[in-house]
Amino acid sequence: MERHPIKNPKVSVVIPAFNEALVIGPTIEAILRQTYPNFEIIVVNNASSDNTAGVVAKFPVKLVHETKKGLLFARDRGRREAIGEIVANIDADCLPEVDWMEKAVKYFENADVVAVSGPYNYHDAHPFFKHASLLMQNYIYRPVAHILQWSFVHGGAVLIGGNNMIRADILKEMGGYNTDLLFYGEDTDTAKRVAKYGYIVFSPNIYMKTSARRFKNEGTIRMTTRYLFHFFKHTIKSTSPNKSATN
Repeated sequence: MERHPIKNPKVSVVIPAFNEALVIGPTIEAILRQTYPNFEIIVVNNASSDNTAGVVAKFPVKLVHETKKGLLFARDRGRREAIGEIVANIDADCLPEVDWMEKAVKYFENADVVAVSGPYNYHDAHPFFKHASLLMQNYIYRPVAHILQWSFVHGGAVLIGGNNMIRADILKEMGGYNTDLLFYGEDTDTAKRVAKYGYIVFSPNIYMKTSARRFKNEGTIRMTTRYLFHFFKHTIKSTSPNKSATN
């Protein structure tokens, strides 16, 4: 399928939420403050047992319910509900800067670009971890993302799961997200499948404030090891089919 530049697209921001009542309010508020005007917000309540739905219902957003537990079940439900030309994926504890969306959509004016991503800024982490993570993402992830997309490598790309935008037509054409995956490696698998259709930009200008709560809860070394293991695992294996997604 021939790709065309997209100017001023409608962006569908999809936020999966499983028991996120304590954090999702500020995330929605941060999106509503965006300088880019053409967007919708879709919150996917993923079988929450807390008051996530009640908190979300206070905002001018589209609230949908997905009873199948799992990040990619929620993301794919949001994708299927979206009406925008671009699907933006963020997490329920993300706090985008006001110009995050405005900066990201400009990359789609290049017809070869099918997705955009950028680093996480763990704003509530220990300063050493925060800055070390940003340095790694900006000076290691970025060149790796480019190298993986060289024609003789075809290793995929780097896509941060809670900080990316993907062309909706690409997601539909590839059958949606791979719901066989639970969590780890899902962003690498998605990147590898999306990269077959065009170029994925990884830009330090499209950074996303997010919480380091998972690292605090599970341990920094343990989580970092898991992320790296699944990154390499999904990078070197053949692209996973999506058996359960529908258009």
